[in-house]
Amino acid sequence: MSDVAESGHAVTGEARHQPAQWSGVFAMTLCVFALVASEFLPVSLLTPIAGDLGVSEGLAGYGIAISGAFAVLASLSIARLAGNMDRKLLLLLLTGLMGVSGLIVGLAPNYQAYLLGRALIGVVVGGFWSMSAAVAMRLVPAASVARALAVFNGGNALATVVAAPLGSYLGGTVGWRGAFLCLVPVSLLALAWQWISLPTMKAAPRPAAGGGHVFSLLKQPLVVSGMLAVGAFFMGQFVLFTYVRPFLETVTRVDFSTLSMVLLVIGIAGLLGTMLIGTLLQWSMYRTLALIPLLMAVIALALTVAGGWLPAVFVLLGLWGLMATAAPTGWWSWLAKALPRDAEAGGGLMVATVQLCIALGSVIGGMLFDGIGYRATLIASAALLLLASLLAWRTMRTQASISEISIRFKSGSRT
Repeated sequence: MSDVAESGHAVTGEARHQPAQWSGVFAMTLCVFALVASEFLPVSLLTPIAGDLGVSEGLAGYGIAISGAFAVLASLSIARLAGNMDRKLLLLLLTGLMGVSGLIVGLAPNYQAYLLGRALIGVVVGGFWSMSAAVAMRLVPAASVARALAVFNGGNALATVVAAPLGSYLGGTVGWRGAFLCLVPVSLLALAWQWISLPTMKAAPRPAAGGGHVFSLLKQPLVVSGMLAVGAFFMGQFVLFTYVRPFLETVTRVDFSTLSMVLLVIGIAGLLGTMLIGTLLQWSMYRTLALIPLLMAVIALALTVAGGWLPAVFVLLGLWGLMATAAPTGWWSWLAKALPRDAEAGGGLMVATVQLCIALGSVIGGMLFDGIGYRATLIASAALLLLASLLAWRTMRTQASISEISIRFKSGSRT
């Protein structure tokens, strides 16, 4: 994603003249893997977490909501709060905080301590994602930036694939607390590796752009339309996905091994989706962005009817994973094309939008799941995804209008 404080410094002179620091890139990739796994581990562990802490599954799901809320706050404030701090030191502090979060959650004596640990991981998510890509760009020469970012984002994709099935497996073997504690040594390894491999990285000399620059992008109709579409997509996705384990256990009535298999299918399908999405985006970026949430809405509605039939659930959730994991790549491609001169500030705004809507989606899903039932949760997810599809189509029309005006303006200038 991006460091708003270093907007315009995506590839600095420092990066051009230093040799490539590939060990630092891989160290950050390991940190991303642990971070994303930590963020979404509760998805596959809601039932045991709720039972052990004496709360409902909906309240346990709020652990994802609170991490999203704190990620929003951190993403919008981390650059200003960090000031001139060495970016290496800041990364190390955030990585250490991730390990502390795992300890607090794994040893939580009550629900309040669990929420505290989840809030801390939210701070890490927002802070790390808001600055890490710009830091990675400073680790390699300009010609290698694309490759470095591809390696870096591989940690995100891998964690997305394995987090749910790995969490389910560890929860069944060492318990949900053990699953969180297993991430602590991974965090320590990432901390040590970054300490050794990352060079000193002073903050950019120019003043931070700050939140005002980020929010000034909302004056552009294209940005507003796109961010609304992104928000509706992530909200609709997590209304359903946060409570996929309770759905499988109470509606489909799967056992532990089958649950792990379903979650693994979702992850493998998601990895396949990330490999296919590039071809679809070349075909038509906006049509792809509109079609994905539309098909996911159909899947959510189909689950209200076929949720008790295991073969159908396997297929439907596999298709869900195929599209849900690939869609964010499409929206980041849109951002790069829509805001080529403000990609860093736009990235900060995207982080805040995504995390806020993940939090809202988890809360809405929990309220509906506890208060009305699983069908209400699925229908709400479908409605939000349908809205995301319509907003993506509207974004396409907005882009077309802007392009038409630009062409007319250029033609008028020539005459």
